[in-house]
Amino acid sequence: MTTQTLKRGAAPPRQKAKAPPRQATVALPVSQGALRRNVGITVAVLGTAAAIVVAGVMGVWQRAGEAFVQQAASAGLEIRHVEVTGTRELPLLPVYQAALPGRDNAMLTSDLGAIRERLQALPWVADASVARRLPDTLVISITERRPVALWQYRQRLHAIDINGVVLTDQKLERFANLPLIVGSGANGRVREFLTLAATAPTLAPKVDAAVLVGGRRWDLKFKTGETLSLPDRPAAASHALRQFARLDDKSGAGLLGGRFERFDMRLPGRMIVGGAAVKQALEDNAKAARAAAAAKSKPLTI
Repeated sequence: MTTQTLKRGAAPPRQKAKAPPRQATVALPVSQGALRRNVGITVAVLGTAAAIVVAGVMGVWQRAGEAFVQQAASAGLEIRHVEVTGTRELPLLPVYQAALPGRDNAMLTSDLGAIRERLQALPWVADASVARRLPDTLVISITERRPVALWQYRQRLHAIDINGVVLTDQKLERFANLPLIVGSGANGRVREFLTLAATAPTLAPKVDAAVLVGGRRWDLKFKTGETLSLPDRPAAASHALRQFARLDDKSGAGLLGGRFERFDMRLPGRMIVGGAAVKQALEDNAKAARAAAAAKSKPLTI
């Protein structure tokens, strides 16, 4: 065991002073002057971006754009001509109204898609294309709907296309050669009727009108006054109409012509006939039957 003796009143041993810690330093790849310049550029860019955002919020750019459009229009970049092709029935005034709806009609800002949508909303237009031809011409190509029938509903006539779209109710005399369909919803089934009529082309010129009955089936009204009632299923109706056309061709005087009033072929394999000729034939048969019965009951004399 070791001991250490301390002398009272003696000075304590001196300790060596610690050196202050060294500060870490990093050498920058740019000079101090270049650093100041980069900081200045960054501040300028951020300030410019903030100014652009503020200007956008305040509508400065919108007003500037409008001013540019007006200057371009006044400089000649304005729609001054509308070239339209493909129209036959469609009046040109609605086309011009659809193409030039704006205040200045500037070429650069005209919305071609919106113009096309307005054109397609017109009754006669099936499709349309719109293009610019600088400096001042709008080129429009129209594909018109084609009228295929006249539709009578609530005592009014309309020309319609193959999809049943109503085209016009004016000056219909120019469509007098088109087939006539009658009844509520008949326009939506015009394609079905035209397909049906095509199965018996010899009868088509003899049909005056086709009436949709109960929204299910067709009655054909002939120009000679007769009515032919067809089944409600399209395939059965086509079969019945072909049969009727063959019978009309084979008959000496034909089924049509005024001797009968009505033909009912709604039941498969049967045709029920009505009219004055049928009534007269039934009366003649009844008279003949009564005469034969009277002859049999008369007593014989020898």
